[in-house]
Amino acid sequence: MRDILVTAIVFGVLPFIFKRPWIGILLWCWLGYMNPHRQTWGFAYDFPFASICAIVTITAFLFSKEKKEMVWTRETILLLMFIGWMLVTTMFSFYPELAWVQWNKVWKIQLMVFLTAMIIKERQHLHWMIWIIALSLGYYGVKGGIFTIVHGGQFRVQGPAGTFFGGNNEMALVLAMLIPLIRYLHLQATQQWVRFGLASAMVLSGVAAIGSQSRGGLLAMAAMGLFLWFKSRHKFVMGFYMVIAIAIIGAVMPQEWYDRMHSIQNYQQDDSALGRINAWHTAFNVAKDRVTGGGYDAFRPPTFRQYAPEPFRVHDVHSIYFEVMGEHGFIGFGMFVLLAVFAWLRANQVIRECKNDPQRKWAADLAAMIQVSLIGYGAGGAFLGLAYFDLTYHLMIVLVLTAKFAGVLDRVPLGVVNGPDKPPVHRSTRWDKTPAWQRK
Repeated sequence: MRDILVTAIVFGVLPFIFKRPWIGILLWCWLGYMNPHRQTWGFAYDFPFASICAIVTITAFLFSKEKKEMVWTRETILLLMFIGWMLVTTMFSFYPELAWVQWNKVWKIQLMVFLTAMIIKERQHLHWMIWIIALSLGYYGVKGGIFTIVHGGQFRVQGPAGTFFGGNNEMALVLAMLIPLIRYLHLQATQQWVRFGLASAMVLSGVAAIGSQSRGGLLAMAAMGLFLWFKSRHKFVMGFYMVIAIAIIGAVMPQEWYDRMHSIQNYQQDDSALGRINAWHTAFNVAKDRVTGGGYDAFRPPTFRQYAPEPFRVHDVHSIYFEVMGEHGFIGFGMFVLLAVFAWLRANQVIRECKNDPQRKWAADLAAMIQVSLIGYGAGGAFLGLAYFDLTYHLMIVLVLTAKFAGVLDRVPLGVVNGPDKPPVHRSTRWDKTPAWQRK
């Protein structure tokens, strides 16, 4: 029955994409983040719904009358360069057969990320996309939170099998990135029942992240929660939701969970922690020895025997930073970090220019919440491997589109119009109150 339902929804939506390609982006987000086919047990489980959706969306966009243009900013240019560099490192990878398989996944994800920037042309469509992402991942947050409460935290919360966030560690990191997006929707909602539902989803997602029993997830939630409170417009309300989540966690989590979290302080005696540190040294040594790194899937036993301080302690790298460093060298690592810096600076720009304008307050809220998501990703990612997860790069594109729709990217020196003898004055200093998406 589930197989038929998922198939009916997907193929029922596909015809509408030919007239409105942006619907294809929303459908792809649902398939990519919720993975509804992974909730089935029959023919739909391995059916290529996402690929079909992508093909239809691309075809519809190419044959549409919409203007084909990319929003070129420092973020999108650098991301394109990073993708190109990952292709180069794949060509010189340690294990070509494994690397090309991973590259095949990554370039398809990045293609849809760039198509998002080209196809989403209205603020309302962007808002609906965030709703789709929040509902898709929120499904696992709400479900996992209820599961943790009902079972008293005895079992780990995990994501759907065969996805980027199938493991408990990855699930925790994804939920830490999700909660700020729910908070953004909570700030924009006007109906009381919608606000209550979103508030409940935030609390349950927080419980689910802790219920994953991931130590890296705990650090991600701590960093994200602190910054979420700091960035919130209504700190008392946000603090109240946090207190509720903490109270639930304190009431249901067993002693075994506390013992596991306490082991963070005694990492010298933890075989898993020592294995990660050995893998981090391996990544650094690979990057130091090879300008292109080892390519995707480089952390294999032969690599450890050649580059690791402890050659026979083979362990997954479990860090977005060392994963990129070991697989793409210092050049790839530099691009990866610089992408985050550019995104942060762009968010600061949007917040600075929009926070005091009622018509653009939404943009400041969204930029601030994306910053919080990136904090969760950056903090938790230090101990969790999710370097190529769609949501990270999608949020960067969402940030660029937010700046575009809020008019922040319209900053053109008026000296070009007024004459070279006039001092350059940015248009944003004489702001037209008509929102950018409504201007002709």
